[in-house]
Amino acid sequence: MPRAIRGVLVECEPSIKSIIINIDRKNHDYIIEDLDETHLVIQENMIANLKMHIEDVLKDSYQKVKHIDDSDEDMI
Repeated sequence: MPRAIRGVLVECEPSIKSIIINIDRKNHDYIIEDLDETHLVIQENMIANLKMHIEDVLKDSYQKVKHIDDSDEDMI
């Protein structure tokens, strides 16, 4: 018997989509369907959790960039 999964259509920039795919790659908990370069169908009950993971990844990236920028200033 077919089983249905509730999903949410997400439209995002390709860079954010890449982050989502990398997060999902570990356990395949989030993505139901990868539609095109800017659209995904995400499990409805996992949206809040996914947002938290994306924010963490973006914060980590920002911290790394900020640290590199700070190091460059020391060299001037």
